[in-house]
Amino acid sequence: MQRYFTITQLTQEFDITTRTLRFYEAQGLVAPTRRGRQRLYTPGDRTRIKLILRGKRLGFSLNEIKEMIEMYASAPGETGQLRLLLDKIAARREELLEKQRDIELTLLELDEVEAGAHARMSELDTSSLSEDV
Repeated sequence: MQRYFTITQLTQEFDITTRTLRFYEAQGLVAPTRRGRQRLYTPGDRTRIKLILRGKRLGFSLNEIKEMIEMYASAPGETGQLRLLLDKIAARREELLEKQRDIELTLLELDEVEAGAHARMSELDTSSLSEDV
């Protein structure tokens, strides 16, 4: 297993910018060691970056992600981390289902307005034909 990763290696692997990695560092999510001006990331940092990106894809905030990552290293450890993760997943799922319901209602309303607009266009087309005669 590789002992350290450079910022270039990780930005290429995860398709993120160096600015993003530095931001995660400033937020206390990763803590690379320094060799002169070079940042060196451990396999643990690499795993954290992977978890951060997965959490972001799932819609969690950086604060939520940080809370879950930090819980792993302290009591109640992985069990507590998993409970917290399950709670966050349930909350996120409910939030997304609510958004899905809102979108479905909006689509139905758009269908109604569109049907009304088409009906009115037909009326106008019919009335303009009868006016021409």
